[in-house]
Amino acid sequence: MNKAFTRENDDPEDDLPIERRLPPSTKNYITPLGWQRLKDELYHLVHRERPEVVQIVNWAASNGDRSENGDYIYGKRRLREIDRRIRFLTKRLEIAEVVDPEARESTDQVFFAATVVILRGDGREQRLSIVGVDEIDVARGHISWISPIARTLLKAREGDSILFRGPDGDEDIEVLEVVYQRIG
Repeated sequence: MNKAFTRENDDPEDDLPIERRLPPSTKNYITPLGWQRLKDELYHLVHRERPEVVQIVNWAASNGDRSENGDYIYGKRRLREIDRRIRFLTKRLEIAEVVDPEARESTDQVFFAATVVILRGDGREQRLSIVGVDEIDVARGHISWISPIARTLLKAREGDSILFRGPDGDEDIEVLEVVYQRIG
């Protein structure tokens, strides 16, 4: 098919897994550490990686025939990827609403940026931190505020027993502890 009739998808949000997509018309809640990570990645792309790739593409273009020049073809593709990521990060940072858990007044109710210790239905304790969609790290217990379990926990209080309707069925969960501390 002719390139003139194909169009690359301009919305990088479409390439994200569903758990990392923001619901339409919502704020991008994020912790200070998550915001800094996005900002650092953007800086690295703009000031380090992109200039290096531009230099390689310019060198490759000066070598002549571009149609069979692997450095040129790969470099142009990498530039498109970098530019797309830069647009994505810029949009995410523009709509970011930074919520510092350490600045929050002490409460026993679960809100964004809370670290919650729960007792699962099978009797095991689990520590979960409710973070932004760009900060998910399930291995460390960092779950997105839009995840089903986080939505179930939001506004619950210490001592509450709540019903979590998960993909594996219903489960009773007890909120043992709610703290607001640095998430990292």
